[in-house]
Amino acid sequence: MTDTLRDEVRRHCARAALDVLQPGGCRGDSPAAAAPGEPVFGAALYDPADLAPLPADAVAASLGCGNPTAMADLRPGETVLDLGSGGGIDVLLAAERVGPTGTAYGLDMTAEMLALARRNAAAAGAANARFLEGQIEAIPLPDASVDVVISNCVINLSTAKARVFAEVARVLRPGGRLSVSDVVADDDLSPAERGERGDHVGCIAGALSFGEYAAGLAAAGLERVELLPTQRAVDGMYSVVVRARRPAAPGERDPRNAARAAAAEARRARAAARALPRDGVVALGDGPAPGACCG
Repeated sequence: MTDTLRDEVRRHCARAALDVLQPGGCRGDSPAAAAPGEPVFGAALYDPADLAPLPADAVAASLGCGNPTAMADLRPGETVLDLGSGGGIDVLLAAERVGPTGTAYGLDMTAEMLALARRNAAAAGAANARFLEGQIEAIPLPDASVDVVISNCVINLSTAKARVFAEVARVLRPGGRLSVSDVVADDDLSPAERGERGDHVGCIAGALSFGEYAAGLAAAGLERVELLPTQRAVDGMYSVVVRARRPAAPGERDPRNAARAAAAEARRARAAARALPRDGVVALGDGPAPGACCG
């Protein structure tokens, strides 16, 4: 991520955190519904039963385009890492699912968001939730230390996505899984056309296409790439659940076969995205629907 863009994203996320941290800031007991025909973002994408035990400030700070824990198949005892964890909503949900023998890490570069997330974790009594300051292009965790990487509409903010994918592959244990929500563009849209539809902090201008996303994950050494479109974000761009896996053993993966499989998956996902209804969200996993940035 360039310094200018990183500073812009940091300021945007800091303002969002301060809106909640400061007395009289933005809070609410229930997420607002989107207007008919408008895409759904934030806390409205989660099952209300999952949100009920969480601190109101964690719910209020939710700005993502999906619900990554709904498709992550988290298990007791696992170690989870949330890239761009924001106010901590997905870390707290992950911490509950992996239980006291597991750990849920949140990584964020914004001091204000980290302060909010740590306050929310304390309020929730989530002793197994830990928050780290850093950048998703240089994850401050050892090699092969994480079972599952999740993220909620943050990877598209990076201008060094290949580096992010390489870092994900590095920190995942053999057989480890990636399950993220992100905005993805139709392959027919050029980068300039994506930029015309929105800015970086709105999770639009920096979005990869289906083909670019799948190829990038395969090039990083990941396999079993899945791109599952859930709703239209703007014309030609979609909220998508992205899943992949690090091979369980060295030599298990043939790079050429992985690249071909990723390309085929990108074509399938693009067709599925184009067939989505003009409004509404396709339900996936165990949440109401995986789907403005900052976690």
